[in-house]
Amino acid sequence: MSGLFCFMSFGFHWNCLILDILRKVTMIDLNPKKGKLLIAEPSLSGDVSFNRSVVLLAEHNEEGSVGFILNKPLEYHISDLVTEISIPLQVYNGGPVEQDNLYFIHKVPHLIDNSIEISDGIYWGGDFEKTVHLINKEVISERDIRFFLGYSGWSSLQLDEELSSKSWIVVPNEYESSIIQKSSVAFWKEKMVELGGNYLLWSNAPENPSLN
Repeated sequence: MSGLFCFMSFGFHWNCLILDILRKVTMIDLNPKKGKLLIAEPSLSGDVSFNRSVVLLAEHNEEGSVGFILNKPLEYHISDLVTEISIPLQVYNGGPVEQDNLYFIHKVPHLIDNSIEISDGIYWGGDFEKTVHLINKEVISERDIRFFLGYSGWSSLQLDEELSSKSWIVVPNEYESSIIQKSSVAFWKEKMVELGGNYLLWSNAPENPSLN
């Protein structure tokens, strides 16, 4: 009886392992598409711009790709940069391109005219003057909108080449519009844990290995 129990237990754990592997394989997608997330591979640890980044792809086509880094808050609030805004919403580093320019994503297209849909209820840009007014009236809050300085950009086929060289992992955005609230700097570590396997080792590694 004990031998049968051990066999059944082994079979149960084996099935769980297979299901976990299948879940992680389906989580990874080699096809970049707007609305998906790019997770920086640990091999990008020496890249100043993208080390431990989680990027939301806002556009991907034959002409190139555009995205915003989600997990790198800056020391600025929007009220520091736009004097007309009185509410101190956090500003994030969107990427190394055009860092003098302000960009925003949101989930309230019914309030902000001329928004461009990314996917899953997430929108990019729109009527900025109206946005300022609605923030000051507290109709739009930090749960609805995210501001960035700069963006992440790739020329035609550049992102595909970086994916081929295993610089990025493409995963679906399972959070949909609530991705706007995923502001933690630990977001990258969370994704490493979800991916499992060898990535688990990196989830607890110091950001700068030379300091270990």
